[in-house]
Amino acid sequence: MDLSYLTINRVKEGLRTKKFSCIELVKYYYTRIENFKDLNCYITLNKKEALKLAKVVDQKIKIGEKLKKLEGVPCSIKDLIMTKGLVTTAASKMLEEYVAPYDAFVVKKLKESGAIILGKNNCDEFAMGASNETSAYGPVLNPWDKTRVPGGSSGGSAVSVASDLGVFSIGTDTGGSVRQPGALSGVTALKPTYGRVSRYGLIAMTSSLDQAGPLTHSVEESAQILEIIAGEDKDDSTTSKKKVEKYTEVIKKDIKGKVIGIPKEYFVKGMDMEIEIRIKEMAHEFEKLGAIVKQVSLPSTEHALAVYYIILPAEVSSNLARYDGVRYGINNKQTKDLREYYEKTRADGFGNEVKRRIMIGTYVLSSGYQDAYYNQARRVQKIIQKEYLDIFNEVDALLTPTTPTTAFKLGEKYNDPLTMYLCDIYTVCANITGLCAINIPVGLSTTNLPIGLQLMGAPFKESTILNLAHQFQLKTDFHKRYPNL
Repeated sequence: MDLSYLTINRVKEGLRTKKFSCIELVKYYYTRIENFKDLNCYITLNKKEALKLAKVVDQKIKIGEKLKKLEGVPCSIKDLIMTKGLVTTAASKMLEEYVAPYDAFVVKKLKESGAIILGKNNCDEFAMGASNETSAYGPVLNPWDKTRVPGGSSGGSAVSVASDLGVFSIGTDTGGSVRQPGALSGVTALKPTYGRVSRYGLIAMTSSLDQAGPLTHSVEESAQILEIIAGEDKDDSTTSKKKVEKYTEVIKKDIKGKVIGIPKEYFVKGMDMEIEIRIKEMAHEFEKLGAIVKQVSLPSTEHALAVYYIILPAEVSSNLARYDGVRYGINNKQTKDLREYYEKTRADGFGNEVKRRIMIGTYVLSSGYQDAYYNQARRVQKIIQKEYLDIFNEVDALLTPTTPTTAFKLGEKYNDPLTMYLCDIYTVCANITGLCAINIPVGLSTTNLPIGLQLMGAPFKESTILNLAHQFQLKTDFHKRYPNL
């Protein structure tokens, strides 16, 4: 049987009917990972443990024992998420030898459901980047065109799914870090509402914005995974007590009469005209499915990126203070005093983008500037939040582009931070307003690069955006297009 590009359901069906063994499946993925190691989407492999678990699954099948929801399904985890006993580097030299002492909540949930972790995905260092070029372990390459970036910071996760180097992956999204690489690499990528999925065991960048989410081939798989990883966690006080819905059932509903808003502020000068045309064409596809599409206005959107890039570095400067070589980080023994020890540890351990954000964050929190920058950003954030929450009194979801351009060339924006930050222009609003959002592939550009469409929903309305996106994928095949490797 052809094992390429299997979905979760096809893996479960194949194992159940014994069309292939779990050992065969895991070996298939490790062979592909080796064959396409030039993509650089894995930092650490979990081969010995994965093959051991696969053997257990095959034994269960042999004796007729019922398998758990994800039992035998091989996946990958962004290297920003704790996995007990495995090196967890955050793609930084600072943590190059750090072995996680416990599993993150999402990892624990996946393991309890029987998923097999193939390894840890490359990402931007401490999730700081939009191109996966800031990793201390080298850039991840886009499988559609290896001269281009895959997006970031969860670029390794997106590429592992796009290139069939695992069935699905778990990434993190602080300002678009699952959706943006999802768009540039051509996969489905979900950012749940802040508080829907526990942050326990995620290496913190921006505690008020970080959220874990799945990258998959299809919306149906995103719904399957969300059912497993969502829910209250006693170790994370920000998780919601709201009941986890049966997303896999809700997505089957008809979307006739659902109202979708297209914010005019998302179609601005400078965006790729091909993307604008494609997104507007896809809006008509939703109308064919019975949805009502109308234009709306969210005027405060223009301030979102500025707010994001003040709040984010402020929290970065605080969260990364712990990496001093004493509690965490590389150890520099050849120093004359403690101050030099700290300075050398941080100078050697952090890359340029991390240093840049720490410095900006320290500045906006410093005496005399905190009110002018950080406190003002928080005030504007509340204005933007209200505006976005209010719009959901008129619409069920918002439809926008995910990115202003398709995948750009490696090195093209690396030395121009402002241009790089603009890559997040369409995704940061969901994070700073606490919304849920999903990217779905909507075809290829004339240069054969993926284009992504974003659906945003009100807080804890994952069922709405998953429903809309799933019904769209039932009628289209954009998510079934794969790079020619």
